[in-house]
Amino acid sequence: MLRRATRKNVTKPLLDGHVAVVTGASKGLGREMAEALAAAGAKVALVARSEALLEDVANAIRERGGEAEHVVADVTDEAAGSEVEQAVREAFGVCDILINNAGINNRKPIEEFSFEEWHEILDVNLTGPFAMSRAFVPGMKSLNWGRIINMTSIMSHVSLPNRTGYSTTKAGLLGFTRALALELAPHNITVNGISPGPFATEMNRPLIEDPEKNRQFLSRIPVGRWGKVREIGKLAIYLCSNDAGFITGTDVVIDGGWTAQ
Repeated sequence: MLRRATRKNVTKPLLDGHVAVVTGASKGLGREMAEALAAAGAKVALVARSEALLEDVANAIRERGGEAEHVVADVTDEAAGSEVEQAVREAFGVCDILINNAGINNRKPIEEFSFEEWHEILDVNLTGPFAMSRAFVPGMKSLNWGRIINMTSIMSHVSLPNRTGYSTTKAGLLGFTRALALELAPHNITVNGISPGPFATEMNRPLIEDPEKNRQFLSRIPVGRWGKVREIGKLAIYLCSNDAGFITGTDVVIDGGWTAQ
């Protein structure tokens, strides 16, 4: 008896066909999320100010079979949003995933904060996500599908001494996330925050390399360790997938139990 040959079901990568933009993609959590999205099948545009670091990330993605391009830009520049959007459209098509990750911290007492430093942290941590979202939302609306992730922080919910600038901007970013989620819900675009706790990144290196401060931080983390950057990448993939379409306007805290105390 002749048997008809059957094709094996080929499972496509979870984010196959999607175009993602990740700001602050040259290092730390931004790099991890960019590499994770690429591994999940998305075409990824990397945005940051350092071309050398961006090229390194792009090459690492390509070596693993992914697709990546980089755009050198300062997200606080009013013209940068439209310029990045145009560059991404020309390289990959319409962006339907945006991760606003670029951010800075400045740990110091309030009386030592200069106005220049205050405006800088506001511009990078708040104005940057606003500018990039404003630039990419029209394209998402044209697709009637989109995912925006804003990297908030546990400092959106709790705080520590000498974090006035950082806590202010991250709490503001959480408010921005909630408002934008309501605005874009009718267009099938979700907007969520990810609030990382203590992760072993370049930003936290001053704490990790100080034995006493490192001990103090670890004593406050119920799971007893710093977060691993790959854990953020896995979460980002899920929130960008179709499976997360009913999750919007919220903030996912990934902190080893820090804020549960």
